[in-house]
Amino acid sequence: MENNIYKFFILLFSVLYVTATTAQRSINSQRPNIIVIMTDDLGYADVGFNGSKDIPTPNIDRIAQQGVVFTNGYTSYSVCSPSRAGFITGRYQQRFGYERNVQHRPNDPNMGLPQDEKTLAEVLKKVGYSTGIIGKWHLGNHISKHPLNRGFDYFYGHLGGGHMYFPELLTIKDSRTASELETYRTWILENHTPVKTTKYLTDEFSEKAVSFIEEQKSNPFFLFVSYNAPHTPLQASEKYLERFTQIKDEKRKTYAAMVSAVDDGVGEILNKLKILGLEENTLVYFLSDNGGPEHRNASDNGPLRAGKSSIYEGGNRVPFAFRWPQKIPQMVYRYPVSALDIFSTVAAVAEIPIEYHKPLDGKNLIPFLTGVYKSRPHQTLFIRKFDDDLFSVIHGDYKLITKKSNKIKELYDLNNDLSEQNNIAKEHPEIVAKLDSLRINWNNELIDPVFLGLIHTEMWKNRKKKTLESNNQRSK
Repeated sequence: MENNIYKFFILLFSVLYVTATTAQRSINSQRPNIIVIMTDDLGYADVGFNGSKDIPTPNIDRIAQQGVVFTNGYTSYSVCSPSRAGFITGRYQQRFGYERNVQHRPNDPNMGLPQDEKTLAEVLKKVGYSTGIIGKWHLGNHISKHPLNRGFDYFYGHLGGGHMYFPELLTIKDSRTASELETYRTWILENHTPVKTTKYLTDEFSEKAVSFIEEQKSNPFFLFVSYNAPHTPLQASEKYLERFTQIKDEKRKTYAAMVSAVDDGVGEILNKLKILGLEENTLVYFLSDNGGPEHRNASDNGPLRAGKSSIYEGGNRVPFAFRWPQKIPQMVYRYPVSALDIFSTVAAVAEIPIEYHKPLDGKNLIPFLTGVYKSRPHQTLFIRKFDDDLFSVIHGDYKLITKKSNKIKELYDLNNDLSEQNNIAKEHPEIVAKLDSLRINWNNELIDPVFLGLIHTEMWKNRKKKTLESNNQRSK
């Protein structure tokens, strides 16, 4: 009798296990793949879908032509590391004190993304996704901040904010012993192991991204393709330089070649999805982490004022496109959206529960793109630059900028003054007061930065001094 009962429970357990496994496989097969392609310091007007004339980007444009062009696409900050912290958590990074570019301090566990903030990779991994990041990390160098300890199954790239592109220049094997400047010359990490590269770095990253897709084709996957191009140093292989002999300015020519290398890589990624029959049910995002630093890398932000690091539109209004052929038709979407929306949208389509005590600041864009919701996804978008005492509030079509402890106020009508040339603060004190009230309420939810940034290092101070001296020489 006991033997029969034992057999019954074994049989019951087997049936339940098979049923649960089958159900989970069914759910996983329906869940879309996620690819986020992020460039570094790309100018707003340096892609075809935003009007570029001298840099063809046919592959990047495929995402836009088969999906959505966000004309008013913003990141949550105007420099690399805080912007990426916002994207990867779906939350304004000022909520957890991440408002500076991290220093290279591999022995400091507090330098980088706090452990109690969940990354997009961590939440996707919990529901069965395979997760990978190729390229730039820039969210901390301590072992606790390493991508493999923040939700990623696979990492191929560099931990710091920038890198040399030619393999012969990468002469330092162990990044832990490198100085801030030397991190640009370290070997690339594959997971935790330094490896010697053999190709132009952008090509290397593209190749690894395609390999990851091939290896994970049978599983739902999240792939963060985090190109460091076209961030300085300006370095391009002859293969890409030959495409731009018509550009006479050498800096712009090299920059264009670097963007073209990224475009080739995007084409390889999209082609692999098509070959494997995955393109219909794969969300593909393309964006830059912040605006282009026009004087530093010869990028072009088009009509936007200023560039990287700025509080004006050129600082964090970026090229932004999205494709999901199975669900979303081709369109141009003109309401403001944020890189924070990527987390919220992915969480919704992958059916991921969100911690109630740490709500996301982004919105699920799918109902807005399908026409279910006709309103703006965001009534208000914010930026605070703590060290510069600057704020930006976009509410509706108006943008308020405050400076010097709120003593200086600038108001712009972005619908009619995209280049922010006509300060109308004096003409509309009631709008200024309303937006300033929104700023104060939001600021009360934030905390001060929790670590010192790159701007506090001697290396950065010396670079700023040299830049000022160079600018002064040019002005004479």
